[in-house]
Parts: sequence; structure tokens; C-alpha cells
Amino acid sequence: MTIQPALLPLLAALAAVAGLAASDTEMRSAAPARSDFQKKFIRPAETPFPSENPFSPDKEILGRTLFFDTRLSGSHWIACSTCHNPAFAWGDGLPKAIGTGMKVLGRRSPTILDSAWTELLFWDGRAESLEQQALGPIAAPGEMNQTLGDMVKTVSGIPEYHPLFARAFPGEPIGTATVAKALATFERTIVSGNAPFDEWIAGRESAISEDAKEGFDLFNGKGQCSKCHTDWTFTDGGFHDIGLEGSDPGRAQHLHMAAMQNAFKTPTLRSIDRRAPYMHDGSEATLEDVVEFYNGGGKAHRPSQAPEMKPLHLNLNEKHQLVEFMKTLTGIETPVVIPVMPR
Repeated sequence: MTIQPALLPLLAALAAVAGLAASDTEMRSAAPARSDFQKKFIRPAETPFPSENPFSPDKEILGRTLFFDTRLSGSHWIACSTCHNPAFAWGDGLPKAIGTGMKVLGRRSPTILDSAWTELLFWDGRAESLEQQALGPIAAPGEMNQTLGDMVKTVSGIPEYHPLFARAFPGEPIGTATVAKALATFERTIVSGNAPFDEWIAGRESAISEDAKEGFDLFNGKGQCSKCHTDWTFTDGGFHDIGLEGSDPGRAQHLHMAAMQNAFKTPTLRSIDRRAPYMHDGSEATLEDVVEFYNGGGKAHRPSQAPEMKPLHLNLNEKHQLVEFMKTLTGIETPVVIPVMPR
């Protein structure tokens, strides 16, 4: 068959399109399947406790009591639970925390959900254990504003605390070490509830919507969210400059490296739709705002910014699907019984 010369450009274009389609099909078949990504987010069977501070019910009861006791603060009106309220998914629902004297602090209160799986605590990672973290806000002048020595004196002066400590720490005195270990034990028991997402990866397809499933694909693909929000807790535990405006040095305040300038800890996404506003400074009001922030590649651009922070070019439907997926990470939380305070 003789091909007319005038048809050659058209045939070449059709061949190119066919080649691109075949290449696209090959790429999609080579990409990881949805089920492969699902396996990365399976919940662990048990909560980890360190060998130097193993779990006991008596420690948990003591730690829970101390957690809600305002007398650990210098003013006697701030407790750990003031900023980490179970009603707000263990945050406080404020753009920035409020400390002693009703002073607005520089950062938002982070949730303590799933802290048992976290190695570095606070937005800037300055605490290396929950035991260390538990004492930090108590002694911080802007937060609970209580010297650790005075805190021990106050607790020791409350008679009904003595049997609680004796049962939790037989033979050990009431002191900073036992207070820290009790608080840390309680905090490790604060685990996010089983969510629709967990039901879905366990095999119940109807647990989440089709939009949420597409959102999960975007989360692990075009949206690039899973590069930092990894594992079942949806955080890599790392520190990144995502391009938020402001002069807060973040991790660089404690780890003097150029790459850590303006870098803050990746927060968990568990119960994320209960934890507005967002970011370490509370600057994004809704999940839709957060997705828009990432879609634009951040707002402030500087040498320390994470290389992943680039425009994502998500369309309106894709942004909606990402939000629908994140909503599936909220489970049914176990009600917290607030103890009667010792006298």
C-alpha cells in the first residue's frame, strides 16, 4: 500500500500518542499497588514502654492524677491537661498556647496522641524522652512556671498522694524522677482510637468512601504526603522546613545546622480533623487551607526549605479527596475518666 506523503505527519503523531499511552500504562503497572501502601500503615499490636519505666496500673493512675492536677503549676490553675485536653484530641483548640498570666505563647500546643512511638518531643525536638518532656512545661517560666523543687514540695504536702506514690514506686521517694515516670506512663497510654481507615486496611472496603480511597492514592503519590507522614502514626518523627512564614528557628535552636533552620516536627495526622487550627503556629485554619498551602509549595522560600516543598498542581477534586482521606484517620476515642484530686 502506498502512503500519501501528506499523511505522514499525521501518522507520526498518532504513533507518538500510541507510544505515550503504552509508556503511561507500563509506568502505572510498575507503580506500587494500593495494597502495598496499605501494609505500611497497619497498627502495632502493643504499646511500647521502656525497660527503665515499665507499665503498671498504679503508675498509670498516679500519672493520670498528676496530669490533671493544677497544683503542679506555680499559679495552681494550669495543669498538663490545660494544653492537652482530651476533648480537643489532646490539644487545646487554640492557634497558640496560653501560659502563665494568660500570656499567649509562640507555638501551638501539639497533641500527645501516640507519643509512645515518638523519640523526640516538642515541636523542636528538645526532649529525648517522655520522662524529660513531662517536666519541661512544669519548669518553663512561660508555661506552668513552677520550679521542680517547689513542685515536689507541693505534691509531698498533699497526704493522699503518699499512698499513690507508694503503690506506683515502692521504696522510692516522691521526687522529680517519680513524677516524670508517672506522667510519662500515663502519656504512653494515650493512643488514637481505631479509625475507619484502620478498618479499611484490615479488609472492610465499605469502611471509607471512594473519594477517600482516591485521596489515599494521592497521599502516597501525587500529593507526596507520605514522604513525611509515614507509618501508622502518620509521622516520620523528623523535622522539616515546609515554608511557613516567621522567624522562629525551630529545630535549629537546639541542633545548630543550616538544614534545621525553621524546621519543625512532623505532626501525626491521627484525629487530624479534630485538631484545628494547624501548623506549629496555628496559621492554617482548616484542612482545606493546609492542602492549599502544600499545593502551592509553601509560602516562605529560603535555603533551608525541604526539597519536597514544590507546587503539587492538584485540581479542586483532588484537594477534596485528600481532605476526605484525612478525615478517615479519626477514630472513636476511649473516654478519659478524670480522677478526684488528692487532698
